[in-house]
Formats: sequence, C-alpha cells, structure tokens
Amino acid sequence: MQAATSPVPGPPSAATRSVSVATRDCRYDILIGAGLLGAPAAWTGLPSAARAVIVSNPTVDALYGSALQAAIAPHYGRISRVLLPDGEQHKDWASLNLVFDHLLASGCDRKTVLFALGGGVVGDMTGFAAATYMRGVPFVQVPTTLLAQVDSSVGGKTAINHPRGKNMIGAFYQPVRVVCDLATLDSLPRRELCAGLAEVIKYGPIADPVFLDWIEANLDALLARDRAALTHAVQRSCELKADVVGADEREGGLRAILNFGHTFGHAIEAGMGYGAWLHGEAVGCGMVMASELSAALGGVPASFVERMRQLVQRAGLPAVAPAMPVERWFELMQVDKKAEGGEIRFIVIEAPGRAALRPAPDALVRRVIAEHSAAAA
Repeated sequence: MQAATSPVPGPPSAATRSVSVATRDCRYDILIGAGLLGAPAAWTGLPSAARAVIVSNPTVDALYGSALQAAIAPHYGRISRVLLPDGEQHKDWASLNLVFDHLLASGCDRKTVLFALGGGVVGDMTGFAAATYMRGVPFVQVPTTLLAQVDSSVGGKTAINHPRGKNMIGAFYQPVRVVCDLATLDSLPRRELCAGLAEVIKYGPIADPVFLDWIEANLDALLARDRAALTHAVQRSCELKADVVGADEREGGLRAILNFGHTFGHAIEAGMGYGAWLHGEAVGCGMVMASELSAALGGVPASFVERMRQLVQRAGLPAVAPAMPVERWFELMQVDKKAEGGEIRFIVIEAPGRAALRPAPDALVRRVIAEHSAAAA
C-alpha cells in the first residue's frame, strides 16, 4: 500500500532511459525516468482506440489516477477507471471479475486499451484481464512500486492466486509498453520499498556478480531513495530481465532462474495467508534459504550464504522464516510451478552470477527449513 501524502509527479527529467524487450512475437519498450506520468512522449505511439480503462486501487488512484487520465486523454475518446481492493489477499477471481464487469458494462471492444496503474497485484490482474477479455486486448503497465518496476511489470507473466498456490492461474501476455515513473516511488512506504529491493537483489546472484557488488555498495543510497541509485537499479534489473525473457519468454528453461528464492518464498506467502508477508519479504527470506541449499549442494561456499543473509537483513527484510510444520512446507512447494512429476525443483546458485534449476534431496531441504525457520516441526 502507498501512503496518500505525495504530490503528483512533476515534469519529466531529461535523463529518461529506455530498455527494449524483444520476444519471438513482439517488441516493446520500458521507459524509466522521473516525471514520466506527465510526459507526452511516454504515451505517444500506443495502440489507437476509442476507449481506455485505467485499473488501479483506491490508494494509488487517489495519488496518480487523475494525472494518468489527463496524460492519456489526447489519445482516447472515453476513459474510465475501475478500482480493485488493495492487497495480495485480493488477487483472486472476485477482484478479477470487477475488471470484467466494468469492461462488459461499459461496452468495451477488443481494441480497448487497459492501463495497469499500481503495484504487482494490479499489474498481474490487469494483464490477466487483458489476456482473456475478448481473447486479448492491449495493455500498458504503469508500475508505481519498486517491486513492480524491476520485476512484475516486465515479461508478460499475468496471474491470480489460488488458496493452494501463488500465481497458479494465469497466462503469458506481454504489455505494449511499460512506463516506470521513478517519482511515484517517493510515496512508497518503507516496508514496500524494502520488499522491492528483494527483487533487485536477486539479479546479482543469478546473472550479474558485478551488479551484486554494486547493490552492496549502494544499498544505503537505495534505502534513502537516492534518485540516481534507483535509476541504475531499475534500469539494470530491467536489462537483465529483458535478456532472460527475450531468450525464454514462456519459462521453458532459462527464465526459471528469475525465481531464485521464490520456491521457499511462495510457500511462506501461501502458508501464512496472502498479505501477511509481502512478496518481497518472503522472497528475501527465500533467497537466504536457497543460498543455504546451494551451499549444501556444493555450489557456493558458506561465506556466500552469510553474504546473502547480511545483504537481505541490511535491506530491511526478514532472514528467518516463520514457524510452519515441515510437511506443510513440502505440501506447498509441490504445487510450485517449477515442480515436475511431483518433484520439487529449486533455483540454486552454482557460482555468483550463474544459477540453475535442480532437484534437491528431501533431507537437505528439511535441514534448510529447520535451520532457517523460527520453529520447524
């Protein structure tokens, strides 16, 4: 959730960055800069349509809804807004149907453009609605959280949660553009900022050890919302994700490495009840656990595990998992999307900057859970 105390972003800075995502079937740009909500160039060249619909939640809409509507008004004859309940616990069929109800009641056709204004929950649900309404309408990601800007808005993964598993119902469906206005991060509560840093941190161990060094050296600046540091963090994260998505759009192999820490993390989220832990908090803890598993499998030394633990804790994220029966862990991890034939598979680090998808002996997984949770049963 974002605090409703920030002014509407001001004029764009001159230092707008652009990262391209190219898949087999499409290409689109990620625009990164401060003040992009009010920059006409950010909204030109989008698909033409008579109607546009902005999907958001009440908190973000109060901050930025009017600014976005004014920015896209020159391009669309009719613009409406639909607001979804705020929070991971509402990333479900009921909330998704609010979007469909609005589209149908408003007579929206297959050229209608959807704009996802918010964090990962809004982005995922808007993308899923766009993928399935009339079998596909264009949509634009306008992420307003750090986590969404560096991860969930990029790459076309769209989904809702199920009580038995996170993001288990969805589709691959790419946006036509991603507009990351860094000024919207000024309104982000510190807990949400820290949660977003988990998804920044993960890119270092899996793909870029130099970036991992940079994160360690600049973490204090990121926590202080230094604009230059945030610009580099968002840009480099998007570059790394764009490279992976371009090579493996539908997660047939390489793209799975982007889920480092997520097998443990998703189990925490589902086991504790969606919303109790933020996604980034669960991923941060999950990365420490996955690093421990990597060491147990002979991929990295114990010093790397300690390095990850310290970095996660410095970022304001938990490094100790909640108390949960060990069999519950296994039950939840078996419905992870990376599992095959009932076999749980994990993203492990073979060396800093190199990751792989591998199974692990149950005994090792149990040991990691026992050593890294508050009270494993």
